[in-house]
Amino acid sequence: MSAERDYGVIFQIGDILVSEEVITEFFCCDYPVCKGECCIAGEFGAPLEEEELQMLEDEYPAFGKYMPDEGHAAVDAKGFFEVDIEGDLVTTVSRGGECAYSFTDSEGNRLCAIEKCFFKGECAMRKPRSCWLYPVRVTKLSSGGLALNYHRWDICKAAVLKGQKEGIHVYEFLREPLSELFGADFYEALCAAAAKFRDSEI
Repeated sequence: MSAERDYGVIFQIGDILVSEEVITEFFCCDYPVCKGECCIAGEFGAPLEEEELQMLEDEYPAFGKYMPDEGHAAVDAKGFFEVDIEGDLVTTVSRGGECAYSFTDSEGNRLCAIEKCFFKGECAMRKPRSCWLYPVRVTKLSSGGLALNYHRWDICKAAVLKGQKEGIHVYEFLREPLSELFGADFYEALCAAAAKFRDSEI
């Protein structure tokens, strides 16, 4: 189901609204170019959901060993999360705005300590959901539903170019997190909506 608005087509799948750009825009992370700059850019950390706060604290003994000293110092000083200027929950940042839960590997890439721990089978948390779903941002609606919107960030220009070159749309790049967090049925419906929409544009 879709509805035409001044700001484009909105697709409704169950109680989730998906903006047109999630389907039409191209995106595919290009780490050799950006080197994980999203983990260190900006004044505040990545958005968190309330249920993730306890998960961070519980899993900290496991993933903490992959964090740099400055990350531990930031957590010791400010706790497992912060509140940004808009009153939203975000990951703790260390000096320079770097996410406290990130580290730099031998090739100069900034990576997530939580995700490294997850892939080693040492913790249950994959990474903050907002990071896993990027460049999609999730907004909770007053109706109880959710809205998924494409977020543009200058530091991700290389990801847009790679997506265009390889023909990978935002929703295709995010197949795994969208399926895992919202269900396989949701993702299948989204793919069907995308195919129908593109056919209508031809």
